[in-house]
Amino acid sequence: MIRNSYPSFRQVLADNPLTRIAGAHSSLGGRIAEQSGFQAVWASSFEISAARCLPDASLLSMTDYLEAAAHIQKALSVPVVADCDTGFGNSMNVAYMVAEYESAGITAVSIEDKIFPKMNSFATADHTLLDVSAFAHKIETAKKAQRTDDFFVIARTEAMISGLGVDEALERCTAYADAGADAVLVHSKQKTKDQVLEFLGLWNDRLPVVVVPTTYPDWHADDARAAGVSAVIYANQGLRATITSLRSTFQSIYETGHTAHLEDNISGVKDVFDLQQLDEWQQLGV
Repeated sequence: MIRNSYPSFRQVLADNPLTRIAGAHSSLGGRIAEQSGFQAVWASSFEISAARCLPDASLLSMTDYLEAAAHIQKALSVPVVADCDTGFGNSMNVAYMVAEYESAGITAVSIEDKIFPKMNSFATADHTLLDVSAFAHKIETAKKAQRTDDFFVIARTEAMISGLGVDEALERCTAYADAGADAVLVHSKQKTKDQVLEFLGLWNDRLPVVVVPTTYPDWHADDARAAGVSAVIYANQGLRATITSLRSTFQSIYETGHTAHLEDNISGVKDVFDLQQLDEWQQLGV
């Protein structure tokens, strides 16, 4: 079997002034992200759910998300960061999650401080947060459950998503740092980066900070790094581009009755073979 070797996410974060991460829901998307230069891939619960035409609302099981993340990791030479929502339940569930993801070769997970079941951050819905101490206990449990020093736990706060503001995000991230988190992820759905910049200005680089600039897409990576960001996740742009491209392509084929006008603008079969590593597989059979 062909298996790629890869560094841990902890090592990648240490080696890069800014780690850039692309969201994916499949091995194919992950491999294209790696080929494009991204240093890690985000196994996005939003994308994995959307690929099954389901909302990102804790409908899929841990096994569903783990299987997707593990398949992506097997295809890559860069680490996967697994989006694990709220940790799939209480602290006992978090311990089991860490054991299973670590056994599958995933070196980094992110869990968020909303109550289970969660709803996607950008949906119009209730985004009630778990009590600070209860979520800090989840972080403590995750760190106790890991078997290797390399395993990396990102504590994600949805304080700004829920409307509680920067002060609440700071209080929570401080508690999560005290609980042993390796990094914090601060999320905002405002149209500007102002909330995140305010947080960074008060955080004093206590732990690496991860951001997801979905609603403030004009923030250049260099400027984010200068502001104190350690990793930036482009969490769903690949999925959204795929939807646009597929819709346009399929509608065009249906309307014209042929594909001749598309062939110069879509990947050839050889490109697919290369992504599949067909040559390497064929050499194994010689």
